[in-house]
Amino acid sequence: QVHLVESGGGVVHPGGSLRLSCAASGDIFKINDMAWYRRERGKQREVIATVTNGGIANYEDSVKGRFTISRDNAKNMVYLQMSRLKPEDTAVYYCHADIQTGPNYEFEYWGQGTQVTVFS
Repeated sequence: QVHLVESGGGVVHPGGSLRLSCAASGDIFKINDMAWYRRERGKQREVIATVTNGGIANYEDSVKGRFTISRDNAKNMVYLQMSRLKPEDTAVYYCHADIQTGPNYEFEYWGQGTQVTVFS
């Protein structure tokens, strides 16, 4: 069993900052790519930031320059530092990871989601 648990969501004013955290636990052999997705109300879930095991990050255009994804491989954690938040960033944010439970087994896992609300 592998679990991803997010924390750090909340309510913030436009221009503010939040930091999301995601902890992976359980029967983990190796964590490969990790990512943050979000789902705005009425829309499909979309990927906004990814980071490889080696730390190479990529961002969706709307968050580039404002959000930073990072990870701590020793702690099986991934983070999303969000700055200069806008009302359109309001969404449920999900952690995603490709995790090997053995040398030849890789599965994808999702966290339960954490709500981020940006409003004046």
